[in-house]
Amino acid sequence: MAEEKKTYRKWLLPLSYLYGIGVRIRNTLYDWNIIKSKSYSIPIICVGNLSVGGTGKTPHIEYLVRLLQRQGWHIAILSRGYKRATNGYILATENSTSREIGDEPCQMKRKFPGITVAVDENRCHGIENLLKLDSPRIDIILLDDAYQHRKVKAGLNILLTDFNNLFTDDHLLPAGNLREPVKEKERAQMVIVTKSNSEMKPIEFNILSKKLNLFPYQGLFFSTIEYDILFPLYPESVVEQDIQIIEKDTHVLLVTGIASPRPMVEKVKSLSDHVQHLSFPDHYSYKRKDMQTIEQAFNRIQGSKKIILTTEKDAYRLIGNTAISEEMKPYIYVLPIKMHFLLDREETFNQQIISYVRANKRNC
Repeated sequence: MAEEKKTYRKWLLPLSYLYGIGVRIRNTLYDWNIIKSKSYSIPIICVGNLSVGGTGKTPHIEYLVRLLQRQGWHIAILSRGYKRATNGYILATENSTSREIGDEPCQMKRKFPGITVAVDENRCHGIENLLKLDSPRIDIILLDDAYQHRKVKAGLNILLTDFNNLFTDDHLLPAGNLREPVKEKERAQMVIVTKSNSEMKPIEFNILSKKLNLFPYQGLFFSTIEYDILFPLYPESVVEQDIQIIEKDTHVLLVTGIASPRPMVEKVKSLSDHVQHLSFPDHYSYKRKDMQTIEQAFNRIQGSKKIILTTEKDAYRLIGNTAISEEMKPYIYVLPIKMHFLLDREETFNQQIISYVRANKRNC
């Protein structure tokens, strides 16, 4: 299967070459200022990647939210609202659904109700609307997945790359997963290698640092994913003792609709001897037939201690789904994740972020 995929991608390389020409022309026009990028008098931090798929943007944005909130600053997150059923600028409320604003913005707003979350496919228009807000007055804007959106000139670009699929090992679309050539890493002030091995040694840092070949002005960091305590998706429906940990005898039906489910699958299998995985495409909108498939698979599981487990992203697509039966609700649990910096680099990262915001704080 791997060889077939490799051969298939090889035949797509000519299309990647043509795609690359178009991307390079576009970026050159921005670099030469023929197409203008717009700057704003407010700290703007962009978190993005060169590739399509899951590099772990959401837990890293959550980390930034917690860091900046501790400083007492008012934060806004601006996203395009991928796969939402609406268009234009929408300011999220606590009642906004993933259908209206997208699953990731919905997750952010519900997880951090005190921050401002907005969606707009036109980032400039979205920023201008956020700057008009007075209650609260925004101090910092975090741009979600906007590394390729060069109409906005972010003050700080954070580029993510997956430890298991570095951008240096990839190809341009459609033969690979890169949206832009590797050269475009130069626009980033910080590069984070996500989903890294938690047992990483300093020598590995040096090897990967040489491989990524960054400039002196670019900070290199490594992060890993940590799993938090389970919580029920429908706490009001839980009738038995709330489950907070997965044990070896727990029967788990794992349901995911994310780009890279493998780390979560491996984690759950390390905890339980009884794991069945139902995988759906990234940002999947669950339909009635899907819920029936999930329920049937769950009902076939033998054992007194069993749960349906899903991700936080999936949770906000599932919670408003009317096809979920009342019988299923008490068994649906969510496994949240958070990121953690490796090699004692957390404080260095924090100080660089805080210093940038303080040096560029909004004055008007």
